[in-house]
Amino acid sequence: MSKKILVETSARHIHLTQESLDYLMGMEEGEHFVLEERKALSQPGQYVTNTRLDLVGPVNPKTGKERKIAGVSILGPVRKGDQIEVSATDARTLGVKAPVRESGDTAGSAPISIVNPLNGRRLDLKEGLIVAKRHIHMTPEDAEEFGVRNGDIVKVLVPGEGRRTIFDDVVVRVSEKFALAMHIDTDESNASNAVGEIYGEIVR
Repeated sequence: MSKKILVETSARHIHLTQESLDYLMGMEEGEHFVLEERKALSQPGQYVTNTRLDLVGPVNPKTGKERKIAGVSILGPVRKGDQIEVSATDARTLGVKAPVRESGDTAGSAPISIVNPLNGRRLDLKEGLIVAKRHIHMTPEDAEEFGVRNGDIVKVLVPGEGRRTIFDDVVVRVSEKFALAMHIDTDESNASNAVGEIYGEIVR
């Protein structure tokens, strides 16, 4: 297979419903907060916004303070469910056990609190924090060319300089709304030295 797949590092980020967003931003009843685009992402219609919030975990018994990661970006547009994606290292920093899940599969996932540092508003979620399963976005045409189907698990060679890595357990996600790209988190990116514009390939 000669066709290559763009490998992108997906840093920690937040997806919110309009209701949760409105609450955290302190909107009055009947008003809705509008996310402002800062940078477009590779997937059509997806973007990084100018809004950043803090993730807050349980109290660290050694310090007596809540564990926190400040300034986490919200991605737009708003979604039907609240979902926070972090790396396994981030989860340990927050003091929570986040399961490895596909996007959207948040039932029974880890609890987390989201705080707006500008107004002090706090949203305590009983679930929603996950470590995203590494995956490839494909169009139906891409899937046909690669000989795969939605939900297939494949191996991908990522030729990071000095850290050539074959990732197993990569799930294929197919939709007409997608653009071809593989997403890994920051832990995986560091492990494979996937720096800059880098392309992987499915290996059999």
